[in-house]
Amino acid sequence: MPDTVPDAASQRALILDFGSQVTQLIARRLREAGVYSEIWPHHADPARIAAWKPGALILSGGPASVHEPGAPLAPEGIFSLGVPILGICYGEQLLCHQLGGAVDTHDHREFGRAEITVTEDCALFAGVWPTGAREQVWMSHGDRVTRLPPGFRAVAATEGAPFAAIADDTRRFYGVQFHPEVVHTPHGAALLRNFVHHVAGLAGTWTMANFRTTELARIRAQVGTGRVICGLSGGVDSSVAAVLIHEAIGDQLACIFVDHGLLREGEAAEVVATFRDRFNIRLVHRNAADLFLDALDGVTDPETKRKTIGRLFIEVFEEEAAKLGGADFLAQGTLYPDVIESVAPRGGPSATIKSHHNVGGLPERMRMQLVEPLRELFKDEVRALGRTLGLPDSIVGRHPFPGPGLAIRIPGPITRERLVLLRRADAIFLEEIRAAGLYDAIWQAFAVLLPVRTVGVMGDGRTYDHACALRAVTSSDGMTADVFPFDPGFLSRVAGRIVNEVRGINRVTYDITSKPPGTIEWE
Repeated sequence: MPDTVPDAASQRALILDFGSQVTQLIARRLREAGVYSEIWPHHADPARIAAWKPGALILSGGPASVHEPGAPLAPEGIFSLGVPILGICYGEQLLCHQLGGAVDTHDHREFGRAEITVTEDCALFAGVWPTGAREQVWMSHGDRVTRLPPGFRAVAATEGAPFAAIADDTRRFYGVQFHPEVVHTPHGAALLRNFVHHVAGLAGTWTMANFRTTELARIRAQVGTGRVICGLSGGVDSSVAAVLIHEAIGDQLACIFVDHGLLREGEAAEVVATFRDRFNIRLVHRNAADLFLDALDGVTDPETKRKTIGRLFIEVFEEEAAKLGGADFLAQGTLYPDVIESVAPRGGPSATIKSHHNVGGLPERMRMQLVEPLRELFKDEVRALGRTLGLPDSIVGRHPFPGPGLAIRIPGPITRERLVLLRRADAIFLEEIRAAGLYDAIWQAFAVLLPVRTVGVMGDGRTYDHACALRAVTSSDGMTADVFPFDPGFLSRVAGRIVNEVRGINRVTYDITSKPPGTIEWE
């Protein structure tokens, strides 16, 4: 990855990923503290780690046991780099296992909330947890540390983990059996800030303004006098990428907006008005709704829908790119979670354009290099960057929307009639959410047209019409979700509007299920 940090190289932290579902949250917490951080796979080359010159290292949690054959280990060279190290959960067990302590499997496993008692002071706890404090933490472990390596001392314990936090202040090595990165550890973010600021001495000066300045220079250096084409979907990621690249290289950028006829109400017109009129960006708007809808006629399998839309998108995109005379670079709004997913588990980058950018893959025949200006950012950071670039909040704050659009919110066959019904019901739902001042409190809200028809009575007549479901979830980190607790009166009002205003829908339900940990975006 390119160096996007304006400070000295040592003013950044490196996280080695051992497979935890919430490793991304560690990086988010550090960036919230003003410290630039990256996540690398646990098997990263020690020489590469040393060359990157991190000011601090964090070993993430993970599902393995140190006693399993082939269990992942930390690169031995990191312990002699002279930089502070924090081991979290499995990371703490690795510190002990590799530095001369002992880790055993124990009957008393801890999963979920636990109460920790601070038994001694240490630099990690300074100003956050005083000695004797009893604090809530989030545990997720089966093995536990049973003997400390030389130089370490226990500084906190739970009922099931006598070494719930350990410290070697001389080497500035620390380990915690709990997860400070999750919101279920109330003071966890403060502990991580303590580690990077107080223990490691990192300045915490990384800002989005710094990123913008450095990334503009990087884009200009990469592109030179070449031409760039961006597949613009109108979503947050591709929109911010397009405006940032345009600021860097001006008319060397051209955007292609493929309208597949599966967008939300009014979105196509808003995209054209924003990018062509407001930002004066070269924009090709291809209305290909008939092509896509004809190809989807009779298709009911969700994955077949996705692949059909992805294939057609590439074909249409290539047609329009050829009319522009081609390009040297293809811009896409890849985010850091995409990079982590594609690099960390398999050890090599993925050459795909993510499905939430409406594309299923990058064929070799396209013969373009990728420009990915957002690949070091998380979604909330992309929104912050978009605001600094002057993008309207209607786009920057927009709820996530899947690349296949409404196609996957219509289980069963897709018809123009069903799209009209869903588009209007969805618009009413979002209108009422905005009117109630709830839009920014919700991560994602949408309507789904269910594959059933129901009998109902409206006035003096019997109806046999469609049913739709409403869904809304909250998220603090984009990885887990909870149901948004609407007031019953609000839901009644929305249902009443949909049934009365959308001829063809006679029943509305509210989905109260939630997504499990590990989910990043919802469709």
